[in-house]
Amino acid sequence: MRHPLITGGSTVVTAKQLPAIGMPRRTISRRCEPGGAWRMLLPGVVLLQNGEPADEQKILAALLHAGDDSILTGVRALERYGLRNLPDTTEVHVLVPSERSVADSGFVHIERSRRLPKPRARSGIPTAPVPRAVIDAARRTRDKDTVTAMMAESVQRGFCLPRALSDELEEGRRTGMESLRNTLLPILGGARSVAEADAWNLWQRSDLPECRWNVKIFDANGVYIARPDGWCDELGFAWEIDSLGYHAGTDGFRDTLARNARYAAAGIVVLQTLPSRLRSEPAEVAAELRAALDSARLRLRPDVRVR
Repeated sequence: MRHPLITGGSTVVTAKQLPAIGMPRRTISRRCEPGGAWRMLLPGVVLLQNGEPADEQKILAALLHAGDDSILTGVRALERYGLRNLPDTTEVHVLVPSERSVADSGFVHIERSRRLPKPRARSGIPTAPVPRAVIDAARRTRDKDTVTAMMAESVQRGFCLPRALSDELEEGRRTGMESLRNTLLPILGGARSVAEADAWNLWQRSDLPECRWNVKIFDANGVYIARPDGWCDELGFAWEIDSLGYHAGTDGFRDTLARNARYAAAGIVVLQTLPSRLRSEPAEVAAELRAALDSARLRLRPDVRVR
């Protein structure tokens, strides 16, 4: 009869566990040979089946390989929280105590840390908090847009506050982090997407009045008007970064027309800009912003307010 560890338990175990339940080592070796019933997935970690492991099996194997008190972080951790805008990687990133002697192997990246976070159980897996997992993933991602999208989603969907990302970045005290600090600046400023980050950067370098991002605007009676991507409160000016993909659809187009009607009724000057132009035509967009702001200066500021 097969032992409950095999029949009812995990399909990923350490090689040391099997002799402990009475299985001879020669049997383990034979079953892990090429073409055998099992696979040696990582050094000392056995997959009790043949074929490719599932993602969950890889995570379990990585934690067994890393040892006690290891914590899942990075992209695989963020997937467990439900984030979607993540780097494309097969890597399983695991944190271990700084004194532990264990090395990378196969799909597993081991990071020794003197600053282990308090893990959170996600479906039984010890998982790093979102801010730590985001920064750990960002450090191993080269594409800036991917990092921006990941940071923005973690804030936009309420998984963490922008300041938590900043604190995590600073507490790490690692060299070569300036690029991540620069990537995080638009998120701290209120941007919640890659396009909004581009808009934030363009506004900052264009010597324009103060702009706030993603704030809700109401009329004098407290009736909601809109939440513009960018808002110049001094002049009552709204900047919308409107993508064709969303706004050209039936519902998106209807919502955009209704929003613009509310802007017009409230006397708000609004400029709409395609996201692609923020990179392909930044000088032209800056000129359009200045012209729109000049138009806003020619009339009395509408009686609207931020809440």
